[in-house]
Amino acid sequence: MNTQQNTRYSALAMVLHWLLALGLVGMFAMGLYMADLPFSPQRLKLYNWHKWAGITILALSVVRLVWRLSHRPPALPQSIEWAMPKWQLLAFHATHFGMYALFFIVPLVGWAYSSAAGFPIVVFGVLRLPDFVPVSKELAALIKPWHEITAFTLAGLVLMHVAAAAKHQVIDKDRLINRMLPGSH
Repeated sequence: MNTQQNTRYSALAMVLHWLLALGLVGMFAMGLYMADLPFSPQRLKLYNWHKWAGITILALSVVRLVWRLSHRPPALPQSIEWAMPKWQLLAFHATHFGMYALFFIVPLVGWAYSSAAGFPIVVFGVLRLPDFVPVSKELAALIKPWHEITAFTLAGLVLMHVAAAAKHQVIDKDRLINRMLPGSH
C-alpha cells in the first residue's frame, strides 16, 4: 500500500470532519445571533432550528466516534512528531480529546436545558424527542449557563485546532493539513 495513503484520513473521516466543522461554526454563529433577539416568531424559529441542528450534530458525532474507534486514524508523520515540543504534542492530543467530549456534552446539555425549561425538542417539527430531564424551572436555571460555557469552551478548542493547522501550513510548511483535505496529496 502507498505510504502517502497511510498518512491521510479516509474519505468518510474527511466528510464527517468537514460536516461537523461547518455545523459547529453555523451553530455557534446562530447561538450568538439568536440569544439577544427579542421574543418573536423569528426567535422561536431560530431556537427550533438550533435544536434540530444540535441533534444532527450529536448524531454525526456518534457516527464520527464509531468510525474513529473502528478505523484507527493515521499517525502523525514521524518527522512532524519528532519536531514538535512535548507540550505541543500534549496540546494536540488534549485538544482532540476535549473536542470529541464536547461534541457530545454541548448538545446533551442543550437538550437537558430545553427539557428542564419545558420546551420539547421536535426534530424537523415531526419527531418529538423524549425529555432528557424533568421539567423544572430551578433545574433549567442551573443548566442554562452550562450550555453556554461548554459551547464557548468548544469554540475555543476549535479555534486552537484551526490555529494549529494554520501554523503547520503557513509557518512550518509541513503540509499536515493535507491529511484532511479531499484531493490533496
